[in-house]
Amino acid sequence: MIKRQLILDTETTGINPRDGHRIVEIGCVELINRRFTGNNYHVYINPERIIEAEVVRIHGLTNERLKDEPKFRDIAQGFYEYIQGAELVIHNAPFDVGFINHEFSLLRSPLPPLEQYCTVLDTLAMARELHPGQKNNLDALCRRYDIINSHRTLHGALLDAEILADVYLMMTGGQVSLNLANEQDSNQQHEGELRIQRSGRLAVIAASEAELEAHQARLDLVQKKGGSCLWRD
Repeated sequence: MIKRQLILDTETTGINPRDGHRIVEIGCVELINRRFTGNNYHVYINPERIIEAEVVRIHGLTNERLKDEPKFRDIAQGFYEYIQGAELVIHNAPFDVGFINHEFSLLRSPLPPLEQYCTVLDTLAMARELHPGQKNNLDALCRRYDIINSHRTLHGALLDAEILADVYLMMTGGQVSLNLANEQDSNQQHEGELRIQRSGRLAVIAASEAELEAHQARLDLVQKKGGSCLWRD
């Protein structure tokens, strides 16, 4: 069974859409059966209102930067079609879902609330269950799961979605990275190293000098015991 998940994040002009705040950026990372597909979604949006300086300090998006970007009504239908039927994986989902539904409600022909055609998984709620009493923001989760996010100097919807995708996979068991001969056979079970892999190519890690010396010492011991070393034939 194919499972399509979209790791989603938004940036906005403020905290509450009921105060007239709008979305300025949407980023989605697509996973099919827990594998990155590259079929991502990213758009900047002209919010049609002033972005306050304190918010600009968070995501770096100014009115000048966004003045020539499309308005939400221009991207709404395409975004709706992209997310339809997927499971949305969002950190603090009520925030992003509330903003998206508010934007849909402002359209001349309003689109239905996204809960009617998507399921929503809140990774903040999941993290609080897994790590009660601890910090569970995205930075804290990156530290907890050894995910590098040093390139994240400002919040950005696509960048945060990419980081959250890594966090989500680690929170839920990693990703099988074997190159299987027949991945379509759902009846065949495989076991392998659980890790995050963004492409089909495995990283090649060279042995250190100490590891090479230890390997040679092991071969010396095998030969001393009368064994055969194919590596030295």
